[in-house]
Amino acid sequence: MQTHFTETQLKDPQIKRTNDILRSCIHCGFCTATCPTYQVLGDELDSPRGRIYLIKDMLENQRIPDEKTVKHVDRCLSCLACMSTCPSGVNYMHLVDHARAYIEQTYKRSWSDRLLRWTLARILPYPNRFRLALLCARMMRPLRHLMPDPRLKAMLEMAPKQIPARSVNDDAQIFPAQGSQKMRVALMTGCAQRALNTDINDATIRLLTRHGAEVVVLKQGCCGALTHHMGKVDESHRTAAVNIEAFAAEDAAHGLDAVVINTSGCGTTVKDYGHMFEGAPLAEKAKRIAALARDVSEVLMDLDLPKLPDQGLRVAYHAACSLQHGQQIKTSPKELLRRVGYKVLEPADSHLCCGSAGTYNLMQPEISGQLKARKIETLEAKTPDVISAGNLGCMIQIGSGTDIPIMHTVELLDWATGGPKPASLSGSSGPGKVPILR
Repeated sequence: MQTHFTETQLKDPQIKRTNDILRSCIHCGFCTATCPTYQVLGDELDSPRGRIYLIKDMLENQRIPDEKTVKHVDRCLSCLACMSTCPSGVNYMHLVDHARAYIEQTYKRSWSDRLLRWTLARILPYPNRFRLALLCARMMRPLRHLMPDPRLKAMLEMAPKQIPARSVNDDAQIFPAQGSQKMRVALMTGCAQRALNTDINDATIRLLTRHGAEVVVLKQGCCGALTHHMGKVDESHRTAAVNIEAFAAEDAAHGLDAVVINTSGCGTTVKDYGHMFEGAPLAEKAKRIAALARDVSEVLMDLDLPKLPDQGLRVAYHAACSLQHGQQIKTSPKELLRRVGYKVLEPADSHLCCGSAGTYNLMQPEISGQLKARKIETLEAKTPDVISAGNLGCMIQIGSGTDIPIMHTVELLDWATGGPKPASLSGSSGPGKVPILR
């Protein structure tokens, strides 16, 4: 693609990177075949190629974004399926991140949009605030059909019927490896996950320690992903910096083999810390943490889980976009499930997003709802006993529209290798609400 940035503009490192990304696009249109919003809406401007033209025009001319540009950029899920299919290696992730940051800085949204985005940024990354908000939403849920704004209705519908008790395993502590120690890892406990589903971290700790990993839980906060994808650069960097400092200090003092992440939406962002903090005082520490960051499935492959006989359970595997496209992890979760004896089923169009995408299901509920319906239809067509996924957002999204139990991959792996039956199958509140090890 031909670009026309001025020499003055190109002195800005961010503009220079964006220019390089734009020039790598060859207009082939392969991205449209795998773009969920283009599949649903059929509008060229709701495809990566269309958005690239809008972003190029906006940034080259340094103009205040118009309503059309903002609408189509906002509709992007950042599922990154386009990056998996692009033959030219266009880094669409960095391009759309730049566009969102520019829009956030220059465009005056409606008061309702500003209020919604401000509220989400002030609540979701903070587990205690989020837990309180969920309690309020649960009480107001019967009134959701009276909400004039579909986004408010979506927020109330997201509220779970039960909010899990806080898990003490998310507190700062060390869980020793069982048997001989093979590695030492730090667990990123997440933010929304600590309020919505504490079983995931509990199962992760049991699974890792059972197979030889010492697990360190540090005092930490949000990785910055939620606000980063809203274009709120200062906020995302501020919360990410807390984690970078904490993990870097632990690595320097005692050594870490990995920073384990069990929510793939977080993992994609943490692995990009080197780019996010380029030129900042924390740059070197950020690069180190990005290099240590690994999805839990990657670590479990190294820990060599045992090969077990047939468990008699049909598992439909949902490939989270942030895992298969953002991190290019496509096979290890399925290999792990098969290794411990589950029959893994793969739905049609597994490359397409479920419509969760961080806060997307709250800010774009209509499009998100269409994608959710398509995803659930393909999963249910496999008549599975359970659905497995590696990202909390996907689990909440899909679970809200089907009666088939859905759980994190680590919960199934933990159960097969000696852990308790997952709460979503047993109906119990789950273990781990008391200390695992002392």
